[in-house]
Amino acid sequence: MTTTKPEFISTEISLTTSFQDADPMGVIYHGNYFRYFEEARHQLMNKLNYSYREMEASGYVWPIIDTRVKYVKAIPYDHPIRITATMTEWENRLRVDYVIYDGETGARMTKGHTMQVAVGIADREMCFVSPKVFTEKVEAWYANHA
Repeated sequence: MTTTKPEFISTEISLTTSFQDADPMGVIYHGNYFRYFEEARHQLMNKLNYSYREMEASGYVWPIIDTRVKYVKAIPYDHPIRITATMTEWENRLRVDYVIYDGETGARMTKGHTMQVAVGIADREMCFVSPKVFTEKVEAWYANHA
């Protein structure tokens, strides 16, 4: 029996969109997509045992420095969706790619990404490589999923 090593660390969440997230046309306001991305990214970081509290305790914050969203199909309120978050870069910066799927049909509705860099809390300096505390967590995840 052979097992293959996962290429990227990924997670998926499901939710039903809320009326309060919709614009007057009854579709999800474009700015709310980032909240959905955030929920999936939060779960992804928890999967690595590097939650926001653990980031802070390790001496780093990870501000978003770049983002992109491609709106493929409008998402109505009170509609089930699935959001995948996949970590595709981590050595020098953290890039997470997202896809939002229709929870009923499986059709892709949106895709996007965010990029973050580590910034030392003590000195407020941006790190040009990801801190060892983070890369060790990624390596540990891969070692446990090989």
